[in-house]
Amino acid sequence: MTFSAVTALVLQVNLWEMVSRSTPLNIAVLLILLGFSIFSWTIIFAKWSTFRRARRADTRFLRAFRKANALDAVMVASEQFRPAPLVVVFDFGYEEVSRQVKSRGRVINKVSLERSLQLGTSEELSKLERNMGWLATTASVSPFIGLFGTVLGIIRSFQELGQQGSSSLRAVGPGISEALIATAVGLAAAIPAAIFYNHFGNIIKEMGARMDDFSLEFLNLTERSYGE
Repeated sequence: MTFSAVTALVLQVNLWEMVSRSTPLNIAVLLILLGFSIFSWTIIFAKWSTFRRARRADTRFLRAFRKANALDAVMVASEQFRPAPLVVVFDFGYEEVSRQVKSRGRVINKVSLERSLQLGTSEELSKLERNMGWLATTASVSPFIGLFGTVLGIIRSFQELGQQGSSSLRAVGPGISEALIATAVGLAAAIPAAIFYNHFGNIIKEMGARMDDFSLEFLNLTERSYGE
């Protein structure tokens, strides 16, 4: 067994011993932080997969849209790109175009069409932003929960120190090290949540800008196909 493996094993044993000696309240704090961390990582993996599929589908759909000469042709081809957020925006716009063409024979209310496209964009952005608030909450709250557990542990250590009547570091050190575990766990939960919240936020902004650009392309194709 290598030295690094031995060191890791010793640290695991020491950590487990320190946790096992903690009070029920400190253990509850650690369990809360563990729950925050597990749920955050679940969201992170789910969002990562969702964004990857959505961006790939958007790229393929946009390529097909730009090759089409009419909205009807895009509508037929859009079924195979259904996970793409741009397809939802297209559906909103196409439904409004169909209503106007069916009643008037052409598109006469461009403002209504623009609003429909904006509604599609807003709906997709809402879906993409779902559960992002949990990452923000974890990033902002977990360090304070960990600090709360640390404060409780330090208070208990000093109470035990006063009862023992000893002022040596050997007497107070183990209790303080146990207390600091809560802060470490809190930071371990908060740091990934903050990193991925910012990263995913940039992806959502990028996809929102792409949907806005697509709306302009949709209006241009509509004007060529159904305008005066």
